[in-house]
Amino acid sequence: MLRITDARTGESLEAAPVRRGLTRIEAHAPGDDTASLRVLLVTDLLMRALELGGTPVWALLAGRSGQAELRASAAALGIRPLEDSHDVGAGLGEAQVIHVVAEGGGAPDGVRLAVGPVTPADGLPADWLRADADPAAVRLALLSEPRTGPARLDPDTLAAARGTLTRWRRAVADWARHPSRPIPEDVRGDLRTAWEDDLDMPAVLDVLRRVEAAGPDLPEGARFETYAYADRLLGLDLVRDLGAA
Repeated sequence: MLRITDARTGESLEAAPVRRGLTRIEAHAPGDDTASLRVLLVTDLLMRALELGGTPVWALLAGRSGQAELRASAAALGIRPLEDSHDVGAGLGEAQVIHVVAEGGGAPDGVRLAVGPVTPADGLPADWLRADADPAAVRLALLSEPRTGPARLDPDTLAAARGTLTRWRRAVADWARHPSRPIPEDVRGDLRTAWEDDLDMPAVLDVLRRVEAAGPDLPEGARFETYAYADRLLGLDLVRDLGAA
């Protein structure tokens, strides 16, 4: 089961204390900067992780209405749309409410999931949404750092993320040409243990690196299924190049 650290108390608790009970997630992103964008990314990861565990989720964007620029950037990163909290009335009898906030940020009373800053503060290059760019590299760069620590979006970091994405997508496309094989239970367990431990995305990425570097005893079809399964959480479009020449 997914456990998260409540930033108010420092205690670890279940993200979904009632099995199959509705969890409401409120993302508190008051600006249009990269720190707010990272808050939405962590909200997206929390949604995906809960849904993979069978928990229904209701996700909202708190703060001022509109935020068109932030929503456009979020969509480019593969972050699913959030309802505007101003358009929502009474609750739906949710079993848990989780507030996703920037580190040190305030929020209404309740469980708080804190998100670290992005450096440099202006973060994204001006042309990151040009037609030939791959916003998934930004997503991977943000996923590569612990959730509560600072994340860097400098040119070197983004170049490394683009290189990793290119290599993984080519590998996945190649593995897909081989007969499918089940994900080894120890690998599946390592993935779930990683993301259910306070959304430890660097640990999830480490599992994928181990699978990539594994010897010939791990069939290509099993590698493909592992990456496709993990991407349901990561949202990096790792199967994008399937069928490409």
